[in-house]
Amino acid sequence: MKLTREDIAHIATLSRLSFDDKELDKFTKQMGEIIDMANQLQAVDTEGVPATTQVVDRDTVFREDQPEKWQTRSEMMQNVPDSSNGFIKVPVIIDKDDND
Repeated sequence: MKLTREDIAHIATLSRLSFDDKELDKFTKQMGEIIDMANQLQAVDTEGVPATTQVVDRDTVFREDQPEKWQTRSEMMQNVPDSSNGFIKVPVIIDKDDND
């Protein structure tokens, strides 16, 4: 599969990203190299090779989950850039009128 500049521009639009011509050329080349590498990996014969689920011979070490320090709500709200009625306000990232 060959990715074109138009493919990358379309993906950028869907991701709500904007790139100039130089960046589009750079990302088109990089994504093409990534796709080529994935195709090379698919060509490797893995018949008879057991699946690898863990590459390190050690057990996962768990610690007891205990809070170290709790802040009060008022202390926490002092650190937020914008709030309303006791809630943290964040910027809108989805346009409700977007019909794409």
